Parts: sequence; C-alpha cells; structure tokens
Amino acid sequence: MRIDIVTIFPEFFDVLDLSLLGKARQSGLIELGVHNLRDHTHDRHHSVDDTPYGGGAGMVMKPEPWGASLDAILGTDPDPATTDPATTGMPIAADDGPILIFPSPAGDQFTQAMARELSLEQHLIFGCGRYEGIDQRVVDHYSQRGRVRLVSLGDYVLNGGEVAVMAMIEAIGRLIPGVVGNPLSLVEESHEDGLLEYPSYTKPASWRGLDVPPVLLSGNHGAISIWRRQQQIERTERVRPDLLPRTI
Repeated sequence: MRIDIVTIFPEFFDVLDLSLLGKARQSGLIELGVHNLRDHTHDRHHSVDDTPYGGGAGMVMKPEPWGASLDAILGTDPDPATTDPATTGMPIAADDGPILIFPSPAGDQFTQAMARELSLEQHLIFGCGRYEGIDQRVVDHYSQRGRVRLVSLGDYVLNGGEVAVMAMIEAIGRLIPGVVGNPLSLVEESHEDGLLEYPSYTKPASWRGLDVPPVLLSGNHGAISIWRRQQQIERTERVRPDLLPRTI
C-alpha cells in the first residue's frame, strides 16, 4: 500500500518508523510519503492560512497550497475539465484511483469496518487540516476528480488532523497482510465481530492476591471458548451496550 500525508508538521509522523509499521515500511509492505504543505507556498512567510470570508474567529487553510501539493502527489491536471482518464492517475469520477481522506468532525465515523475496507486499497492520501479547517473548495474540487472521504474519529475536536491521521494509519496498516506477525491475533480483537475483546491473562497464575480464572488453566479448550464468548458479551453489555443489538 502507498500512503501519502500532507501536513504542516511532517516531523509528527516520524513515529511511523517505529514498531510494526516501521518494520512494514522496511519490508516494503507500506510505502510512505510525508509532504510539507508549506513547500507549496510562495510568500516569504510560507503562509497556508487566511481570514475567513464572512467573518468569524480563527483562520482557514488556503486552497492554493493544497491544490499544488495534491496535484504533485497525484500527477494530474489541476483543471477537472481537461482531466484525461487515459493519461492521469485520478480521472473524473475515478473508482479505482487513490482515496483522498480529510479528517473532519463533519465526516463519517471511523470504525474497524472502515479500517478493514481501507486496508484493501492500493493508495491512500491523507490531508491534515488545521485552524478552522480547509477551504471547502479543495474538497469540492477533488470530489469531482476522484474519491474523497471526510472521516471523523469521534464527537470531539482536535487541534489538527495529524493525531486523527496517525490513528487511522495505525488501524488500517496493521490489517494489511503481513504487517502483524500472527494473523489469528486480528480475528479475536475488539470490534472484529461487533463485540469487545475478552480479558487476557499471562504468567504468573497468581499475582498480588489476584488469580487467573481457573477455566483458563483447565486445558479444556471448549470451555475456554465458551468462557471467552461470555466475557465478550458481558463486557460489551457493560461498556458498550449500543453494540449489542447488531450482534446479539
């Protein structure tokens, strides 16, 4: 998978050199490009924002640097009226080109199901907004040329899109075949079957007066499976009862 990120804080994504995703990059499972939006500005202050039309607090990210940066990644004609599907990587109404994702409180909620869907794509592009957001015309323009999605991590607001993009890349990247060493570990995780994961234990069998549930020491794999399923249901009912109607 190819992942491109546009941001004014490229150093934020140095963390992608660590852990499983870092190994995935080294092995070629994930190809990453981090692009500084300020590289596509032309004033001495490298400004990427301006005051909003209509007034109001805060600043809005300007369309020009976003257009230049995204066009450089896509290698496409910036004018949708002249985009030729035979010669460009992101034609009008493309359904097989890259997906351009903007974190936004106004977007669809990011879920495990969405992460799995996106993990099947060949190329994802993330645009990290800041301030009061990105000029709407950027979203409108690229929606005419290909697949664009607004995605929200939840009902809260962050200072910028970097944290949201990092979370999405982590969730998506680990689902790419070969990134996680044991693929069976992905099957039993929270949200994979609509339920939260059961509690886990390891050695020693007793720690500070707390014992591992006896069934896990029994060697009876049928009983262990039943216990784990019951724990999933009970935990989900207690913590996330909203998930139960879809699964139980």
